[in-house]
Amino acid sequence: MDKHVKTKLLIKFGTATLTKSGDKISRAKLEDIAQQVATLRADYDIILVCSGAIAAAKQFIKLEKLNSSDIKEKQALAAIGQPFLMKLLYESFRDFDIPVAQCLLSYNDLKNENSRQNISNTFSVLLENGIVPIVNENDTTATEEIKFGDNDKLSALVASLLKVDRLIIASNTFGLYDDQQNTIETVKDIGSVRKYIQVKKSSQGTGGMTSKMDAAEIAQKHNIETWIVNGHEDNFIFKSLQNQSKFTKIV
Repeated sequence: MDKHVKTKLLIKFGTATLTKSGDKISRAKLEDIAQQVATLRADYDIILVCSGAIAAAKQFIKLEKLNSSDIKEKQALAAIGQPFLMKLLYESFRDFDIPVAQCLLSYNDLKNENSRQNISNTFSVLLENGIVPIVNENDTTATEEIKFGDNDKLSALVASLLKVDRLIIASNTFGLYDDQQNTIETVKDIGSVRKYIQVKKSSQGTGGMTSKMDAAEIAQKHNIETWIVNGHEDNFIFKSLQNQSKFTKIV
């Protein structure tokens, strides 16, 4: 009997999604994501790219001498918060009997050919064994010049390396809006819709729609379709896959 070939999805959700644009990581949103992954695992191999380490640090540790005003302090906050973030993710996925693995990557890892092969091998083993990889940037080794700026670009680079079938990026909107505030449902030429991008960013996120479209452009060059969906909705992954919610599809 032929082995069931699963569709490979890479799903990126940022700090604004995890906090629902508030100040604290939402356990309800983590449960929402874990429950969706549990439902979809029969037909999909799923890789997650997740931000939120700095928000986790601010939530769990009193930081009188640290704030996020410069790159060094952001790196320190990320180092403090990453274990807390993974603990929350581990607990949420454990409730659905889903094992997870932490994968911290840097921009240089994705430029070096040996590292790229090692990354690819590691992810293959994890997916073959039913383990969900959770990717974040290795903030403690990144510098301001090589930071991804948000994990949008990171998600596109990882998606390209792993040759995923689809990249889903969670936003705080129903995709990219035109000048009448209607969702642009299908995009072929990214350059033609950049005029609609509003520079405004969420209170927690660092990328905004510009970085999401930049990520989609990277993915498009590798023949990967990108969906920009509203991560604040419950069941946002499932709803997009079932066409039950509006979103922008970059083909």
